[in-house]
Parts: sequence; structure tokens; C-alpha cells
Amino acid sequence: MAQQEGTALAQEDDDSPIARELADLSARRKALEEAEVQLTGRTRVLTVSNQKGGVGKTTTTVNLAAALAERGAKVLVIDLDPQGNASTALGVPHTADTPSVYDVLIDEFPLEDIIQVSPESPNLLCAPSTIHLAGAEIELVSQVAREHRLRVAVDDYLAKHHEELDFILIDCPPSLGLLTINAFTAASELLIPIQCEYYALEGLSQLLGTVRMIQKHLNPRLQLSTIMLTMYDGRTRLAQQVADEVRAHFPSEVLDTIIPRSVRVSEAPSFGQSVLAYDGQSAGAIAYREAAVEMIRRDSASNERGA
Repeated sequence: MAQQEGTALAQEDDDSPIARELADLSARRKALEEAEVQLTGRTRVLTVSNQKGGVGKTTTTVNLAAALAERGAKVLVIDLDPQGNASTALGVPHTADTPSVYDVLIDEFPLEDIIQVSPESPNLLCAPSTIHLAGAEIELVSQVAREHRLRVAVDDYLAKHHEELDFILIDCPPSLGLLTINAFTAASELLIPIQCEYYALEGLSQLLGTVRMIQKHLNPRLQLSTIMLTMYDGRTRLAQQVADEVRAHFPSEVLDTIIPRSVRVSEAPSFGQSVLAYDGQSAGAIAYREAAVEMIRRDSASNERGA
């Protein structure tokens, strides 16, 4: 009798929410191990932007870059946010006297002079931000070709190192100032992280309006290629509603992969690491790996169609 009760309890435990979640994570890890991807060989320059704060721009930039690097891609993260959080998360020094993006924008330093290799991976590079970048918005106002400074630096770098990089990810500040406009002008693609909460959709129309202005006046090659749903809480109906609404408006741009709310993702930057290095078996790390695989596969598919 006791043995039967124990078996029944074990079966109940196996069907508990935690057991189902663990089984799901295990299956996803196995699928990632078996997944094969093929890089196209071209360099994609993506700006990660959303003028709303707290939607996961820097988190997305750093962890996606780490996941892409893990897949063999050579990735450069350009930290264009004066707070320097991407530089911190990649374990790259960015004290006030460190050569940084500020020197590139204001003093026309070559990009290769400021790039550092992240201790996390030899495939992961970072052009760091320092506190000086906070004043760059004002200093850029009087500069010649102020909107094109980053584009010129990126183009010069790619002309010399065109076969060395697969991705350049530009992390923007939560605003639509000159720094963000420089990022839009330098990139060919826009990646928008959208938090699965009510306010997330409010600023999206303003952001897309700015993108249309950039396309018309400064950078006609810029296109919205990727939308990533972040901070998803499957326990709430609102999160699902926001996800459905975004997918309805942007069916081809939204990734199938959704990034969940995760304590591990939030903790990782304080250790100067991406979540993949901090806790590679966590749900957040798995989700970013899946997003990286999906982005590479989409790129390969579009490249084949173009060919």
C-alpha cells in the first residue's frame, strides 16, 4: 500500500509544473546541441534600439553577442550608451582614461584602436563606452557630418577587416538623440527588443517614425529586420496579449524565440559576464542561444533566396 502511494506521489511530482519546466529545458538543450547553423560570411551591422528604458536593450545585445560568438561567429559590440553597461557585462575595462567610442566620435580615432577582446571569448570583441560619452551629445552638435561619424568609423574598419566579422551589434542609449542617430546611420539593420508589458507598445510608433525619417534623409539602407520579445512572464495573460499583438503587426520580423524573465539574466552583469558564462544551463541562457540560432538560420535562408 505504501509503495503504491509512493508511486502515485512520484507520478504527481513528475507532472508538476517544475518537473514539466525541467523536462522542457532538457529537451531544448538537446535540440541546441544537435542544431547546425551555417554563417553566410557577410558582416551584418545591427543597431539594438528602443527609446523606452528597461526593455532589455543592453541585456539583449550582450547575451545575443555571446550566443552568436559561441556558435563560431566573430562579433563586435559597440557600446554607445554612456552608462557603459554593455562594457561591464562583457568584462571589458572602461574607466575614464580608457580609449573609447567617445574618441572615435569626437577625435576620429580609428575603431581598431579602441577595440578590446572580451575575456569571455576570443570571438567576442567590444568597443567600450566611458563616462566621457555623456557629453558627446552636446559636443557632436558643432561637428561636421555629426550624424555620420560612427558610420565612417565602421566603414573604415570593415574595409580593412571585411572578412573578420560576422556581426556588429550597436547598443544604444534609451533616447533618440545624436548618439542613437549615429547608430541608425551606421547600421543596415534594426533590432528592437520589446518588453512584454503594456507600456512597451506605446513608444514603438514614435521609434518607427524616427526610423522612417532616418531612411528618408540619412540612411536609406536601414531596415527593421528583427524584433525580440523580452521579459516574458508566461503566468500573465497580458504578456501573451502583448506578444500576440506584436506578432500580428510584424509577422515576419518577430523571432519565434521569446526571452523569459530570469533572475540569472539580471544577476550576470554584476559578475562582469553574460548569462551564458554565468549560468549556461539557465532558461535565459537557453533562450538567447535559441535566438542566436534562429537569427543565423533566417539570415542563411534569406541569403539563399537572394542567391
